Amino acid sequence: MNTFFIEFRDPLFGIIIFFVLIFIITFFSYWLARFKKKEDYRHLDRFLKQFSTLPSKNELKVLITKGELSEKSWILLAHSYTKNGNFEKSIEIYNELLKVGDKANYRDTLFLLGKTYFKAGFLERARQIFLEMLKNNPRTPQALNYLLLIYEHMRDYSSALDILEPLDELKKDIKIDSAYLKSMLLLNDLDISTETKVNELLEIYKSTNRLTYLTFEYIFRVNPKVAWKNFDNSKVELLVDILWNIDKKDLNFDIIMQNSYLRELYTAKGYIQEADKSSTFELDVLINLNKSVNATLSFEYICDSCKQVYPFAFNRCSTCHSIDTSRVELSLTKDYHKDFSEENNSFQ
Repeated sequence: MNTFFIEFRDPLFGIIIFFVLIFIITFFSYWLARFKKKEDYRHLDRFLKQFSTLPSKNELKVLITKGELSEKSWILLAHSYTKNGNFEKSIEIYNELLKVGDKANYRDTLFLLGKTYFKAGFLERARQIFLEMLKNNPRTPQALNYLLLIYEHMRDYSSALDILEPLDELKKDIKIDSAYLKSMLLLNDLDISTETKVNELLEIYKSTNRLTYLTFEYIFRVNPKVAWKNFDNSKVELLVDILWNIDKKDLNFDIIMQNSYLRELYTAKGYIQEADKSSTFELDVLINLNKSVNATLSFEYICDSCKQVYPFAFNRCSTCHSIDTSRVELSLTKDYHKDFSEENNSFQ
C-alpha cells in the first residue's frame, strides 16, 4: 500500500496522468466534432433535397414563411441561384423576403433584388427598384452607381450624367465617369458631325489624359491622319490591336520609323523590314518566321482592376465596372484570313 502512495506522489506519475487526460479529452472532442459535423451535413442534405427540383413560387412562399431557415441562409441560396444564372428563382426569393422578412433587412434585400434584376437584363425593373431605394435613402452611393450603370446600358447618357451630381456631393471621384459618359454621349449623337466628334473627343482626352483606347479606336477608324497627328508614342502598347489592324495605306511611316515598338510591330506584320528582333516574344517569333508560315497575332483583353479576361475590347469592365482599365495581351494564332484569301484565289 505504501508503494502505491509513493508512486502516486512521484512527479513522473503525475505527468503520465496529465497526458492521459489530455488524450481522453482530445479523443472525445474529435469524435464529438465529427458527429456534430455529420449531423450538420445531414440537416443540410435534408434541406437541399427540397430543391432537387426547383420549387415553384408557391412552394418558395410556404418554405420562407415557415421560418425553418434563417433569412441570411435564404439570401445565400438566392446568391447561389444568381451565380448559376438562375435569376428567376433568385428574384422570387428576394421578393418573398421583402414581404415576410425582417423589416430591418428590407433595404439590403431590396438592393440585392435590384442588382439581380440588373444582372438578368431587366433594366427597367432594376431602375424602379433603385429609384425606390433612393426615394427613401437618397444618400446611398451603391444605388446611385447601379442607377448610373442602368442608364448607361439604356444609352440614356444624359440621365447617367445627372447621377454624377449627387455622387459628387457624396465626395465620390467622378472625373473619369464624367469624361467617359460625355464621350459616349458625343459618339452616340447622330446630329453631330464626325469632324466635331473627333475634335471634342480629343479635347476630353487631352484634358484628362485618359480614355486612350476609346478615343483613338474611333479616330483611327474615321480619320487616321488626325489620329497619327495626335498619337502619343507612350501609349502605343495600349493600342496595339488597333495599330495591327490598320490598313497599310493609312500608316504614317514617318512616325513609325521614330518608334522602335512600331518598327517591330509592322515588321512582324510584313509591311516593312526595319527590325531583326523584338523584346516582345510574339513579335520576335513573327519577325523571325518565314513569311510563308501562316501565323498572325490575336488579342485578349484583361481588366487591370479585377483581372477578368475578355475576348473583346471594352471601355468599362462588365464585371467590376471600372473604366479605362483594359490591357491588351498578345498571342500567336493561325491566320485564317490568309487561308480564306488563298482559297478564293485558287478558284480564279
